[in-house]
This record gives sequence, structure tokens and C-alpha cells, in this order.
Amino acid sequence: MTATPPKTGLSTICTDGLDESRAEDRYRDILEFLPDPVFVGNPDSTVTYLNPAFEKTFGWSLSDLEGRRIPFVPDSELAATRAGVKKLFTENVLHDYETRRLTRDGRILDVLVDGAVFFDSRGGLVGQVVTLRDITARKRAEETNQMLVRIASALYRFPQLESMIEYITGQVQELVRVAGAMVILVDERTQEFYIPVASYADNRIGSRMKGIRFPVDKGVAGHVYRTGEPMIVHDTTKSAHFYDQVDRDAVYRHRNMLDVPMHLQDRVIGVLCAVNKQEGRFDQGDVDLLGAVANLVALPIENARINEELKRSYENVRSLNRAKEQVIHHLAHELKTPLSVLSASLEILVKRLPDGYDRLVDRGMERMQRNLRRLLDMQYEIADMLRDKNYSAHGMLSFLLAASSDMLTALIESAPLGSKSPEVIQMTIDREFGRADDPCAEVVLNRMVAVCLENLKPSFLHRRVRLKTRLEPVDPVLIPIEVMEKIVEGLVKNAIENTPDQGRVTVMVKSGDAGPVFTVKDSGVGITAEKQRLIFNHYFATGDSMTYASRRPYDFNAGGRGFDLLRITIFAERYGFETRMRSRRCRFIPSDSDVCPGAIDRCAHCRSPADCDASGGTTMTILFRRSAGRGEGQTMDCVQI
Repeated sequence: MTATPPKTGLSTICTDGLDESRAEDRYRDILEFLPDPVFVGNPDSTVTYLNPAFEKTFGWSLSDLEGRRIPFVPDSELAATRAGVKKLFTENVLHDYETRRLTRDGRILDVLVDGAVFFDSRGGLVGQVVTLRDITARKRAEETNQMLVRIASALYRFPQLESMIEYITGQVQELVRVAGAMVILVDERTQEFYIPVASYADNRIGSRMKGIRFPVDKGVAGHVYRTGEPMIVHDTTKSAHFYDQVDRDAVYRHRNMLDVPMHLQDRVIGVLCAVNKQEGRFDQGDVDLLGAVANLVALPIENARINEELKRSYENVRSLNRAKEQVIHHLAHELKTPLSVLSASLEILVKRLPDGYDRLVDRGMERMQRNLRRLLDMQYEIADMLRDKNYSAHGMLSFLLAASSDMLTALIESAPLGSKSPEVIQMTIDREFGRADDPCAEVVLNRMVAVCLENLKPSFLHRRVRLKTRLEPVDPVLIPIEVMEKIVEGLVKNAIENTPDQGRVTVMVKSGDAGPVFTVKDSGVGITAEKQRLIFNHYFATGDSMTYASRRPYDFNAGGRGFDLLRITIFAERYGFETRMRSRRCRFIPSDSDVCPGAIDRCAHCRSPADCDASGGTTMTILFRRSAGRGEGQTMDCVQI
């Protein structure tokens, strides 16, 4: 005798003696009227019925899923769902089971599940009926309110901008369930975006994202900044607004993102960004949540930024006062003493020469004495200017005075006849700084840098420094060849002199937004924040002048007097390129008084070169404008100071 297979679906839910057809119609009417999604399934969870509310909420119809399991359980909920199904079939009912489910278009909903199993007239298990109440809006509102209260009550504990943003982005990362979150602020002076802090599941990504800058008109952030409206990008590869240079800089792929503006009265100060949704897709609920956070934190972030700028201004004043004392001390040793020696030596020489020995020599001696007195007078005037706190010109004047003393020393040694001194001085200036009317040429950076490095290598063969190069083909730039050679030599020399043996120096050439970019990056001791503010604007030595007096060029800590960097600053003004510096002082020797042993294998803190590479270093970047080319018969003119 063949057993009759059990009936499934609504047709088996029969009570009070009603025939099966009338019972099915009654229950169907009830279920289709319910506002909450309902599905009826077999014991194996394959679908036999879906009500209209289910299709409206989740997007699947009965024709899509009949006889199949519903593919709406996120990976993160698989284990909990198995436990819930087991409980349903063990206890025959399930009440107020909170979980999360996917919709057909990839959104994730918070749902409250109630279910029951049902049996046929003989007591055999036939199937299950389950309701799923969408509580996403309610739960999102609760979580948003809780987070806003938590953030608002915690912000006062973070007076520092970076720590405040780190806390905010950590909260966003957790609540929106994303791989990363960041605040992108606007630098009004340079018209660039910059990322002060970024929170990622992988802390290494956050470290690489920190400090990245890109133009204010680029990327999804640029669009949000211009329009003042939030923007969801579900697939960055298909977005015309996505700016992939940030991905290349961070060595990371941003697949999707949500950016919302940070409004402050009538302007936008930045963008709050969430990236790489971990489950589902960004939706309007995420927009509302992130928008609420952005509105809450915009004013505290701006206040913290202003506070830090005020502190930096105060520190600048303090450091300038300290620099003034150092400059005066430096001038006393580097200018006044050698000029006094020269003056005294000339006096002795004049006295030893017989009267009327040579009128031409007499005139030359008088001219040199007169100019030496002028230089000494200038030194006293500069000291007075510093005491009166007038800093506008002391850096360059001090530098020129020191250079002048060197020129005069060379003059006395090589050309004792005074008639040659003006020409020698002029030749020295032209040699060190180039002539303003030197002809420009179209220089292909990657080729020139490669040649310069080969020519420089014999000068630092005695150093055990790892020299790495990444020279990509780039467009030509318009600059005198000798000037470019001095720039390359100056940056490489400074990098090697500040990098201990076994350390790394990387020389790079690549294409930038406006033109070629030349970068020299070292893993050396780095420069303290105070000296970074002064190095390009003042005559300021990065090291102690007493520590390098007897060292050769390219020796570790040979130091020098900032000559190369100041010369590059002059070239930048003359030829229209931009200089940038990023430096991080070695964390093992954080102050200027701390000393590096000069070799990694003698460092008590580093077990390998990798430890030294990660501890500090300096990156010098030159941003050139690409050559516009020239037509036949045209000349190439340089930008003049």
C-alpha cells in the first residue's frame, strides 16, 4: 500500500471542520491583508507562499522563489539563523527573534521574526509560517540617537583635532558597518583636501591614508563639497567622480563609498566619508545617519582646528624667538669672527707692504677693507633688527652675508690682486645660484636624474646607504640644465647626510596633476616640527654647527648651514616650481639634543633596517609645471624673480 505524501502550504491549515479549499481561501485572505512580510515554507525551508508585503519589502515575488530557499541570510547571520531554525522546530514556535536579512537589491534590514510550525490532521510535520517585521527604521533611529548622545558627551574629552576625529570616525565605522571612515578637511590656503586621520579595520591602511592631499575639485569629495549634497557611490569603477590617485597613494582599493558634507553656517568645511560597506549597500538610512553625525561634529572640529592654528602661531612666535638667539650666535661665529680675521690680516698685509709699492695693490686693499667694514656694519644692523623682532629679511641676509665671507676668503687665497675681486665675487654668485638669464631647456627629469645619480655615486661610496630609484617616464620641464643638476645634488646630498649607514634613500620621478614630480625620501633621523617650520623660510641649520665642522660632504650628520635648501628656495621663486617637505623625527631620538649613532647596527633600538625605516625620515618633493612646448622660431623664457 503506497503512503499518501503529506500536504503542504496553506491547504493543510484546516480547523473547525472546514473543507480544505475554504480554509485555504480564508487564511490566504488573512495573510495577504497583513502589513508585515509573511512566508510559508516546507520543513526544508523551501517557499510555498509569500504575501504581498513580503514582495514589497524584500523584492522577491512567489514566482521568483516558489520551491526554492530565500537567499536573504547575510554571512554574518548564518550561525545564528541555524540556531533559530533549530529552536523553531524544537519548540514549534519562535517569538521576537531579532536578526538581519538582505533584500533583493542588496540592502540589509533589521527584522523581528515570529514563526510557528504546523501539522496535518494526523500530527505529521508539514511546514512553517514565519512573519518578518521590518524594524530597520526604528532600530536605526535608536542607534543614531544613542551614538549622537555618546559622541556629544565625549567630544569635550578630545581637545586635540586628531584624537577627536579618530574617535568620531571610529564610532561611524562601527555603526555604519564599514571597513573605513575618515574626515576630509579643506585647506583654504592651498585649495586642497587633506585627511588628518582615517580609521580602517586594517590600521596600516589608516596610517597610509593619513596626511594624503588631493585637489579640492577632485573626487567624490570634490563633488559633495561643490554641491553641498551627499553622494552614494555603489561601484567606484563606474563613477565619473571617483579619483583613483588616492587609492594609488594608499595602496588600497575603495570599492564603494558614502560622502556627506560638513556644513558650518553658510559654508562647507569638509566631508565625512564612509567606505567599503561590509554588508549590503549604502542606503538612505546611512545617508541620514552620517548626515546627523556630520551636523553634530562640524562645529567642534572647526573649533579644534582653529585652536590648533592658534597654538601653532604661538609656538611659531616662541620658536622664532629661539631662532633669533641661534641666528645671532651663528652670525657671531660664522660671520663676525672670519670677517674680523680677514680685516686684521689685511691690516697686517698693508703695513708690511712698502709705501707706494704698487698703487693698484693699494687701491685693491682699500676697496677690500672698505667692503669688509660694510659687511661688519650690516652684521650689527641685522643684530639690531633681530632685537627689534623684525624677522622679514634676516634669514636671507644672514645667508648672503655668510656666503659673502666665504667668497672673500676664496678671493684672498686665490686672487691676491684686488683688481680681480669684483669679478671673482660675481663668478661665485653665478656659480652657486645660477644667472637669472641662463637659458632654459626642455629637461626630461627621469633621464637627467639617472645621469646625475651616476655622477654623484663616487662621492658617497664610503657610505653604506641603500639607494633605491623609481624613475618613471614624464613630460619635459623648462629649466636650465645646471640648475636642475644643483637641485638633484642638493636634495640627494641632504638625504644621505641625514641617513645613518644601512638606512634607505629613495629617489623618485613620476607624473603629477600639473606636471612632473621629483621626490627624495630618506629613512634618516628626520627633522623636529619646530625646525620644519623654519627650514625654508629662515637661515637655519638643521643640526648643531659644532658637530660637523670637520666632516666631509655626504658623511652622516655632515649637516651644513641649510645652503642647498635655501638655494632650492631661490630657484623655486625664479623658475616657478613648488617645494614641499614632510618629515617625522625618529621616535627613538625625539629631541634635537638626542644623537643618532650613525649606523643601524650600532642602534640600541633597531634590530633590523626595517625598524629604522619605520621610525622616522624626511620626504622632499619638487612639483614642476610641465613644459607647454614651443613652436618653430619661439624662444623659451624663464620665470624671473
